[in-house]
Amino acid sequence: MPQLPALETGVPLRRHSVQLRINGQAHEIEVESWTTLLDLLRDRLDLTGTKKGCDHGQCGACTVLVNGERVLSCLTLAVMRDGADITTVEGLARGDELHPLQRAFLRHDALQCGYCTPGQLCSAVGLINEGDARTEDEVRELMSGNVCRCGVYPQILRAVCEVALAPKVVERRDEREVA
Repeated sequence: MPQLPALETGVPLRRHSVQLRINGQAHEIEVESWTTLLDLLRDRLDLTGTKKGCDHGQCGACTVLVNGERVLSCLTLAVMRDGADITTVEGLARGDELHPLQRAFLRHDALQCGYCTPGQLCSAVGLINEGDARTEDEVRELMSGNVCRCGVYPQILRAVCEVALAPKVVERRDEREVA
């Protein structure tokens, strides 16, 4: 493993090899043990959609999906996620086809300055993956870790509810039914 220059103590600093699948692409990266997932994404991989807000896990701007679950990337060391599947806001769309939540955010004008939007979107995708929100109040509570300083919470709530609480369409060979 590559080593960095020694500290004043003479002990060499080590880098660790981390394998991640980020937005569908495999990456093998050497990182220092203190490198957060947020800093790896932004500074090393130029995936700057994920924002550094408070850097203390209190605002949600850095929310990404790790194996489909919401994670605050500013509180997560990259070495802790070795082998994980990471999705950032850049990975939500499929080519030119926006994710249903991205379309709903646009329809409901659920952004103003846009700084919190990537974290809001990733958190909402995670909320849907979790399957625990069945009412508007539950969506509001489960999204409460994501701060919007511009105050577009009503629009964000409407957009997330439109997608999260919509009846699911189940495809069958010979018919369509609503679950």
